[in-house]
Amino acid sequence: MEIQYFVFALAGLLTIACFMPSLASRLGLPHTVMLAILGGVLGLIVQANGVHLPFIGDFLHALHGFSISSQTFLIVFLPILLFETSMAMNVRRIMVDISPILTMAIVAVLVCTISVGMILSAFSGYGLAVCLLLGAIVATTDPVAVVGIFREVGAPKRLTTLVEGESLLNDAAAIALYTVFISVITRNAPLSIENIAGHFLYSFLIGGLIGFVFGHITCRLFHYLRGWPTAEISLTICTAYLTFFISEHYFHVSGVVATVVAGLVVGSAGRTRMSPSTFEQLGHAWEQFGFWANSLIFILAAMLIPRLVVDLDLKQGLLVVLLFIVTLAARAAVVFGVIPLLTMFRISTYVSRPFRAVMCWGGLRGAISLALALAVTEQTAIPEDVRHFVAAATTCYVLSTLLINGLTLRLLISKLGLDQLSPVEKGLRNQALVIALDDVKEQTDELAGRLKMEASAKQQVDAVFTKGMADILKDDTDYLSKGDRLSVALAIISNREEELFFDSLKKQLIPWQAAQTLLSNAENLGDAARDGGARTYTRALRHDIRYTLAFKVALRLQTHFNFSPWLAYELSQRIIKLISKHAVVSQLIRFCRDDLTPLLGQEIAGKAERIQVARLHTIDSALSALNLTYPVYSHWIQEDYLARIARSLEVTRYNEMLEQSLITKEVYNDLIGQVHLRWEPLFRHPSLDVSLSAKELVKRVPLFEEMDDSALTQLSKLLRPRLMLPNQTVPQVDRYGHKWMFFVASGAVQVTLPDASRVELGSGEMLGELSMLTDKTLTQSVRSMGYSKLLFLQARDFHSLMKKFPDIKEKIDLVVKQRLRALEVWEQYAAKSTLAASETSNMDESETAAAPGGISARSAQEQQSPAPVNEALPADSSESEQADINTDADSDSDSDSDSDTTTTNTNTNSQ
Repeated sequence: MEIQYFVFALAGLLTIACFMPSLASRLGLPHTVMLAILGGVLGLIVQANGVHLPFIGDFLHALHGFSISSQTFLIVFLPILLFETSMAMNVRRIMVDISPILTMAIVAVLVCTISVGMILSAFSGYGLAVCLLLGAIVATTDPVAVVGIFREVGAPKRLTTLVEGESLLNDAAAIALYTVFISVITRNAPLSIENIAGHFLYSFLIGGLIGFVFGHITCRLFHYLRGWPTAEISLTICTAYLTFFISEHYFHVSGVVATVVAGLVVGSAGRTRMSPSTFEQLGHAWEQFGFWANSLIFILAAMLIPRLVVDLDLKQGLLVVLLFIVTLAARAAVVFGVIPLLTMFRISTYVSRPFRAVMCWGGLRGAISLALALAVTEQTAIPEDVRHFVAAATTCYVLSTLLINGLTLRLLISKLGLDQLSPVEKGLRNQALVIALDDVKEQTDELAGRLKMEASAKQQVDAVFTKGMADILKDDTDYLSKGDRLSVALAIISNREEELFFDSLKKQLIPWQAAQTLLSNAENLGDAARDGGARTYTRALRHDIRYTLAFKVALRLQTHFNFSPWLAYELSQRIIKLISKHAVVSQLIRFCRDDLTPLLGQEIAGKAERIQVARLHTIDSALSALNLTYPVYSHWIQEDYLARIARSLEVTRYNEMLEQSLITKEVYNDLIGQVHLRWEPLFRHPSLDVSLSAKELVKRVPLFEEMDDSALTQLSKLLRPRLMLPNQTVPQVDRYGHKWMFFVASGAVQVTLPDASRVELGSGEMLGELSMLTDKTLTQSVRSMGYSKLLFLQARDFHSLMKKFPDIKEKIDLVVKQRLRALEVWEQYAAKSTLAASETSNMDESETAAAPGGISARSAQEQQSPAPVNEALPADSSESEQADINTDADSDSDSDSDSDTTTTNTNTNSQ
């Protein structure tokens, strides 16, 4: 075929496809069904070859010369469709429903394949392998057909996610089974469950791993292409094709799974690795690519229908009817049988019966099944009658699902009420409509007065506002309870929080590493508010301030192997995140006052605001702990953040000047270049230093300050440095039960005595020496009050220290003597208190009544007793703040001790 006719035919098809969305909308038909009808009609005309008009005849002649093979669909179009759909999906929502998605993508394909194979082999006269091959071909739901229709009918997000996820992944299962059965038929390979299961698992798992690697490599490469949007978008196209081809050709695994996983990774991580404007362009570009591929694959596949169903006889027609019934029954068995079992055993979240009904009926087949059937016709090793049967049955079945299921799916969704707003959404809609109409009417009246418009024109516009308000007032249903209103408020706040963090990334106020975590946490809070209301939201707030798994692993590495660089990175990221959260939560508090109050009322907005205020206090406390421990680095980070805000404001101002034509493009470019040069020096600062050299820390302890360098070196070999986090319990024995003592090099610890009183030990003090030299101890528990650097000493090393350094032994003995005296006084006081309590309990009622002033003998003795060592400290700030949150949210959860929300002692050394 000459290249000019190829281009002519391709351009003609795309031209016709451009008018299909609007035509389908006017006729009330799904877009994909309209494309299939168009392709079928074109296929019939081309097959008849009866039009000889100069222009149209040449176009049909060019279409007739199209060499459409199965590889055209699977290699050219499929990677684009898979990557575009997966990139637009929400990975978090997929992971929430991963169990039902995998069930439909794997189990449903297996059940359909086996059911078709067993039943049709009994009625058709074809062998089991042939019928199993047919079952595998028709088991895959088409992502284009399913996703397109669900988006058009306005199905709920969760239902769309379930069906989209299934339609993307079941292609891999079907193609893997298809490959096995082709080998069985053409090469007489053994048909065994072990071979099928092994090939499928290897293809699925390794394909997913390859896609994950390619997706992350692509995201890494975005850094080097930043500022060149066309290059970044082109890289994603290369990723889609290379991932598919390399997986299939070199690793012989599922290119479908690899491409889907790569698209999910790029879609989730790419928004923080790319500049936000480029990521927005990327979404629009892939929508365009998807439209082209969607249109062409359906039209070209449907054009094959007349050729594939030629010579279809009555018997094969009846087998197609049986095929439709069997596949529908197999899908229903999985949807209504297996998925409820997953819910029963708590493997999956609950899927409602209306959702399951739509999932069952929405199993449309499309171009993928036709491409596999076309691939069968290209296998010359398969007998002619088998090729014809598989191709004809598949084609008729695909048409049946598109015309029967596709045309009635919208009606089913409407009948089940899945295209309607939920009661909560209706209440929110009504409230938003009232506020919007009121504001717009006020602005319109003001504009009409300023423009001096006629009263009649204003009356017509006012009539629209009046009618809208009247419709809302007619609906007096109370859709929103107080609990629902608070849940809605918190969900709105979470959405706003995500927008603010993304805006910070757009303005380059925060690095992409921190932005990725902050955006994910904001999504977590939103999901918690929507799924479990205020209780779950407050629980998620505690997780939001917790240390990450990476932080804990880094701390373990530092503790056991003295490896500090990773911990330094995690601490620096924590400071950046806390500063960003502080700025965003402050804006959320104002958002509650200004925007939520008109929408949801003063009471609900006030509760939401109090939750955010308590959250801000918690962040302040956590940030204060880090600021006191690393004041220099915290100052640098705050300076960096403020400088980035100033730079963003300056760039915004220049953008406004350019839009208003106050400056030319050349002047604008020069100003922008100066901005980067002006602010760049403030963004350069040294990394956080958390090195815990034992020798350096030993020098900070006054007990060892008179030692020479040689003695310090010997002593540092005995001491083991550790960084303790705020509220972390300080161990008094090692993992083997051996006692140890510690010195506070920097920071502070809080010691709880047996009588529940508390004392603080700051820098230079020690604890645990009493248990080393005697069988007594003063402590019940010890916890760090901030980021404290401690030097631990085991019992055997302690005795060695006492022998080697007599001066230190003398000082330690003095401390031990003082603490033994304190322990003796405390024991005497405790004994007297116990005796007084016993005497008080034995007093009869007459003696108690005769006591002057109603004061018992025990009270009198208590008045003469010495004051306790130290009064109990006030409750930890995180606990009191969490109590405020729990009061508003009606939650009785305890505060989390895993967050650094305790203000550190002022003895903390600067960095």
